[in-house]
Amino acid sequence: MTLPIPRFHEDARAGQLYLERTGEVAEEALRYAAEHRVRPASEDRVRIAAFGIDVQVAFCTPGASLFVPGAVEDTQRTLRWLYANLGRVTELVFSLDTHRVFQIFHPAWWRDAEGKPPPPLTSITAADVRAGRWRATRFEAESLEYCERLEARGRYVHTIWPYHALLGGLSHALVPAFYEASAFHALVRDTPTHFELKGEHPLTENYSVLSPDVTEVKGQRVGEFNTRLFERLMTFDRVYVFGQAKSHCVLSTLRDLREHIERTDRSRMGRVHILVDAMSPVPAPPLNPLPPALDFPRMADEAIEELRAAGMRVVRTTDPLED
Repeated sequence: MTLPIPRFHEDARAGQLYLERTGEVAEEALRYAAEHRVRPASEDRVRIAAFGIDVQVAFCTPGASLFVPGAVEDTQRTLRWLYANLGRVTELVFSLDTHRVFQIFHPAWWRDAEGKPPPPLTSITAADVRAGRWRATRFEAESLEYCERLEARGRYVHTIWPYHALLGGLSHALVPAFYEASAFHALVRDTPTHFELKGEHPLTENYSVLSPDVTEVKGQRVGEFNTRLFERLMTFDRVYVFGQAKSHCVLSTLRDLREHIERTDRSRMGRVHILVDAMSPVPAPPLNPLPPALDFPRMADEAIEELRAAGMRVVRTTDPLED
């Protein structure tokens, strides 16, 4: 049964920064659950997870340092989908990109020969570091090895990002409209939202919710595969994936899901449903010629097709949920 949009929700608020209205949301949840006879999530015959990757102010709100163009419309579509299917979505799972000022992908970590930090979207290769074009302000040997290991994986070249999703700052928070949806779902379905923090180790980038891109530098473990979260997701009959950005955190998470499913139980692959109209790529930087490794939209589209070929389902928010 398709459910109506709750009274408090407005599409126009999807891109706005405001204080969440949890009291109003709770009142509406009580009325809504009774009027529409929504059953508790514990009674679901088919268990469905909605897995939101980094739907935070940092990426989804205009004016934020890493706002992804298209994210506001993605939020609107996702919330319409979620509210329409509220009676069937068993659990919400949200990741929270969580950073501090001094991390290897922020400007404060590096200096050029003149002592200046790199501007955002600077690519730093291992060759750059060896040649002295960029020097790490801390952990120099580890930083060089990080660049080498990242390049060896063949997915990304080390990129400097604007300061973003800083713990304690406004950009770290879930988008208010998503937070209200999480509280509403929890109260209507009588089940808590699951939040997963990622990205706190200073010596590695953590695009994927499940694993950092580099897990060891100079014999030091800087991360590992999140088996606990993976197994939690795999308890569901279906996992609908959405969030930001399609070319980075969403894509890396989907790739980790694919690789671990292939290693453990390939029959699980079809459980993963990619809500392809609920995510957008980081735009390619204005370079001519554009290096293939920085053509983020192309990389994302090609990878999604590879994931479809591997057995994941690519769907849209307008598609009806299967029985």
